[in-house]
Amino acid sequence: MATAELDDLQLDLTRPGFYLRPDYFEILAALRAAGPAHRTVDGSWAVTRYDDIRAISRDPARFVSSRGVLINDPMRNDGSAVPNTFSILHLDPPVHATYRRVVNRQFTPRAAARLEGTVRAAVDEALDRVDPTVELDAVDELASTVPIAVIAELFGVGDADRDLFRRWSDAVIATPDAAGDPLAAGADELGQMADVLLAHIDSPAGDGNDLLAILKNADLDGRPLNRFEIMGFCMTLLVAGNETTRTLISGGMEALHDHPDQRAALADDADLLPGAVEEMLRWVTPIQAFGRTAVVDVDLGGTTVGAGEFVVLLYASGNRDEAAFGPTADRFDIRRDSTPTHVAFGFGEHLCLGAALARLEARLFFEGLLARFPDYELTGPVERTRSTLINGAARMPVRLRP
Repeated sequence: MATAELDDLQLDLTRPGFYLRPDYFEILAALRAAGPAHRTVDGSWAVTRYDDIRAISRDPARFVSSRGVLINDPMRNDGSAVPNTFSILHLDPPVHATYRRVVNRQFTPRAAARLEGTVRAAVDEALDRVDPTVELDAVDELASTVPIAVIAELFGVGDADRDLFRRWSDAVIATPDAAGDPLAAGADELGQMADVLLAHIDSPAGDGNDLLAILKNADLDGRPLNRFEIMGFCMTLLVAGNETTRTLISGGMEALHDHPDQRAALADDADLLPGAVEEMLRWVTPIQAFGRTAVVDVDLGGTTVGAGEFVVLLYASGNRDEAAFGPTADRFDIRRDSTPTHVAFGFGEHLCLGAALARLEARLFFEGLLARFPDYELTGPVERTRSTLINGAARMPVRLRP
């Protein structure tokens, strides 16, 4: 993209359609080359370089999360929280670490490994239902089924809640980008979710090892969590656990379909899968962006970000930064060196809690898929999700052939 074209660009990151432009990655490359930060239509700053994204993410003293982290976050209006809501995403040190410790041990690699049987069963269940003579939607019938099954297991709820979890998760994702009053959008779905979650929360705590029991029995500096804090944890984990992994799986399927030689290599050698999952994460980057607010004036590579200004960390741009990943940053390569680490899970104190679990789910899904259906075929165009948060597919028609 030429400099003149970049100057004329309306950099409107608040509009979901911007991320679906056919030249989106070309724009990101031009922005990286032109400077460290760029003014957007709404007065925010777009940050596109890998090193700057990491530096801001590990500097919560100067770049805070408590004034909103989503591009269209309702909290950005006046810097205050929405009444009766709580999210760990909006917390800064030292409070953030206090809350994160409540659930940290449930999401370590060792804890995730204990769910391997659940994940394998969910993968087998989804693949067992496949009719190789019929086209199916890979998002709805494959990619979404595994994380929802795992979430149901984590929360200790029955299979009947799985479809509800999927609908609620989608409603939460869509709400900030809705036209008009975002808090009114999806009110029915979100109200139903709140009612059901609060009913679970208000039931006797019990001594179980599921997340709800752990949250209800948690000690937060000498006091129990209140019901809105518990519901906030549940909503955050429900959405993050579903949307991120679903997008990783569907996006990984598309990437391997577009690179049949690498798909064949994975089908022949499952030992390549851990590295391939990391490359899928880098390439797909399920989360488009999160934001931070500067609380002091900050010099960012010669550009001054003023106190009170919002910066948008464009993770997909960081993950294709030539300065970090070399001249092949714009190519999908399952054998890529895993150093440096991608920023698909964010970086710093807000690094995704469920990273180890998402990796496990993706690895076992592709292990099962490629063992049974190594020559699957996309049979039509992929319908993209219109979102400022999720870089995902809403529908992906495929046919799985043994």
